[in-house]
Amino acid sequence: MSRDGRYGDDTPEARQGGMFSDPYAGHYDPAGRFIPPASPQRDEYGQHRPGAGRHPDDDPTNVLHFEEGVFDGPPPQQEAPFEDEPRRTRHDDEYVGGYSYAHRREDDHYAAAGYGESGYDEPDYDEPGVFDRTETIAAIPADDDADAEWRDDDDDRAAPAAVGASAVQRAETTASAKRRKRGKVVGSLAAVLLLIVVVGGGYFAYNRFLGPGLPPDFTGPAGPVAIVQVHPGETASEISSEVADKGVTASAGAFYNAAVQNAGMNAVHPGFYAIPTNISGVDAVTAFVAPESRVGALVISEGRQLHDIRDVNTGAVRKGIYTLIAEASCYDDAGVTQCLTYDELVAAGANTELDALGVPVWARDAVAQVPNRERQLEGLIAAGSWDFDPSAEPTEVLRTLVTGSADRYDETGIAAAAPTVGLTPYEMLVAASLVEREAMPDDFARVARVILNRLEIDQMLQFDSTVNYALDETELATTDADRARVTPWNTYASVGLPATPISSPSIGALQAVENPEPGEWTYFVTIDDQGTTLFADTYEEHLVNTRLALESGILDSGR
Repeated sequence: MSRDGRYGDDTPEARQGGMFSDPYAGHYDPAGRFIPPASPQRDEYGQHRPGAGRHPDDDPTNVLHFEEGVFDGPPPQQEAPFEDEPRRTRHDDEYVGGYSYAHRREDDHYAAAGYGESGYDEPDYDEPGVFDRTETIAAIPADDDADAEWRDDDDDRAAPAAVGASAVQRAETTASAKRRKRGKVVGSLAAVLLLIVVVGGGYFAYNRFLGPGLPPDFTGPAGPVAIVQVHPGETASEISSEVADKGVTASAGAFYNAAVQNAGMNAVHPGFYAIPTNISGVDAVTAFVAPESRVGALVISEGRQLHDIRDVNTGAVRKGIYTLIAEASCYDDAGVTQCLTYDELVAAGANTELDALGVPVWARDAVAQVPNRERQLEGLIAAGSWDFDPSAEPTEVLRTLVTGSADRYDETGIAAAAPTVGLTPYEMLVAASLVEREAMPDDFARVARVILNRLEIDQMLQFDSTVNYALDETELATTDADRARVTPWNTYASVGLPATPISSPSIGALQAVENPEPGEWTYFVTIDDQGTTLFADTYEEHLVNTRLALESGILDSGR
């Protein structure tokens, strides 16, 4: 680069060579010296042609690259070759890294020795015309002929060795420039692509949500309420189709477009929703995320019975499953409350068409023999969370709950475990209901063992819970009169299991019957209101435990 910031010669002819042209391309002779290419100023041997002008190498602004430290120190003082010639001092421009611009005299005989990349190359002193570097300029004859001869020799002196960047460095510079150029091209293309994506995405969003291509949508007024079901694992598209099929929105797209813009849809759970028909997609989504729109959601606790029961000591009524279903079925339809009633459900549950009620095959024979039809579904609706369509008929609602419960019971392996235990699947369900009402979860497996041990020896179970079931009352203790009543459920009055389950057992209670804890126990009694239960193999041990219960007052009756 020249000192004014331009590369080399800035003439039009030089610019035609290109930024990355190599003015020093050439070859080496057998002696190892560099021979520049032939040019109008040089012959094929690299010698300066007479009268051709100065070579670019003689330009004092050319950069010479040397290794760091070769020319450290101040510029040398050059003695004048003639007495009348003033002393001239070389002033080198400082260059980053310790390099500097080298100043060369046109009549400097040392130029004939050549320059290497790391300083002076040793000249071949055997060749004619090459001066020894120890020879001084003052030794040159001063007469005119000698001077003329000197000038001729100067014209024919050997060409300097190539300086500047090597071929490898120039190649790397060229490659780097190309990479920068490619980077700029790639960056420009990326920017254009990003712009296309942004513009295209914006157009798509506008066209889908705001533009003229919107799907059909209702504007109201709202019509009758429709019950829309959301199934587990459904996608937004599937829910949108259900909404449109029910007439809530004019199209699935109208609901979908609004749903994806409302974060509340992420909190929607599987179940049933009461949504007005003939409304816009936005209004439909707003109704969906409102908590009061969820209907038909039911929770049945462990040990719950079909019918309401009253606590003997407090008088509080514990709602039965039929009452809970009736309450969960209520929803508002244009200001009118729609509900199934308790009586409708009791009547539907007494239906002798057991298949219509969803009674599993393994329970149908026993259910068909139940003496009280209003209790025939006892225990067949399992404890847990349920969803049902509140707009459905009572029989269909019960069928949904019974079939779902049968699936849960089957998952425990009830059919496979029955032969091992020595009971039918339905009898195992009855025994599990007794376990649920008589014991705490930690004692399930041992109470199950007591039941099986007594059944094996035909000993009465004598559970107070079976006495209370027929009375629709609940109390830990019972009276002699209550225990004396003969009912299909009173295990003080007959041997064996009750006619039906006495509650909805938990899965844990059923599994306890399927896998009872080994033991010889035939008695147990709860001795305090914390549920502490003691087990005994003999009646004598049982009497001792019972005395503890009496002392605590837990067996006192409220009747």
